[in-house]
Amino acid sequence: MNTRFHGVGVAIVTPFTADHAIDFDGFGRVIRHVSEGGVRYIVLQGTTGESPTVTKAEKKQLLQYLKENNPKNLPIVYGVGGNVTSEVVAGMKDIDFDGVDAILSVCPYYNKPGKRGVIEHFTRIADACPVPVILYNIPFRTGINMTAETICELAQHPNIIGVKEASCVIEQCMEIARDKPDDFLLISGDDVQAVPIISIGGVGVMSVIANAFPAKFSGLIDAALNGDFAVAQKELYQFLRIDPLLYEEGNPVGVKSLMQTLGLISNEVRLPLMKASDDLIERQRAVLQRDGLLELVTH
Repeated sequence: MNTRFHGVGVAIVTPFTADHAIDFDGFGRVIRHVSEGGVRYIVLQGTTGESPTVTKAEKKQLLQYLKENNPKNLPIVYGVGGNVTSEVVAGMKDIDFDGVDAILSVCPYYNKPGKRGVIEHFTRIADACPVPVILYNIPFRTGINMTAETICELAQHPNIIGVKEASCVIEQCMEIARDKPDDFLLISGDDVQAVPIISIGGVGVMSVIANAFPAKFSGLIDAALNGDFAVAQKELYQFLRIDPLLYEEGNPVGVKSLMQTLGLISNEVRLPLMKASDDLIERQRAVLQRDGLLELVTH
């Protein structure tokens, strides 16, 4: 079952209209774009989907829309997390898990629990969840780092199948790869670290940039998974200049700006995020032109 989450999973954006309602037509275009581009699965309502500012009702609508408009029947990973354990567990009762293949659950943020609290938090979620759980470690956002020891201890739970690892500390990724169960999934949470992480035992990436360039990025990740690291690394270099411009003004500000330039969706985001500045848009366009990335896009 876990091979469904090998390769590129796209952390899909949530397009908005000019009045900040959900743009379902745009959402449909993005789903088709990434599906035709060869991504292996879709991650819905992660941070790139602006989950903090999408209401519970809207999350249900997005999930239902994806289930009904999934042309290649790609596996769905649904973001279900928070920093109040009881609310996360109770909230799962309101989710229709039919057609959901796993959840992605972020390490509790802001209140910064210790190791015992993190383990108990995820144990209760995994015990209650009717589908497999993928942990999400992103210290830059949450304020705490799930250590390799904590992750590998949680990996012993039969319903916890992997981790999206976005610490960006390669030594920690190596420790996870060394100590995890054989069938536990080590998934990169950072696009430019995906090839190095695959080289030490990772199985792919939950990608932001695949919203814009699904075919090119999926191809290089598949090359890495097939052991052709020379090709994969060379292809990855093409994204090195554009990647930091996706995060400079916040995620998904940068990737939405890029997708507007490519003619996919508008660059609208919800407060407290702001649309990309003119300066960022112009610098993105210069990099796209310089690195030949515009040539990769077909509509």
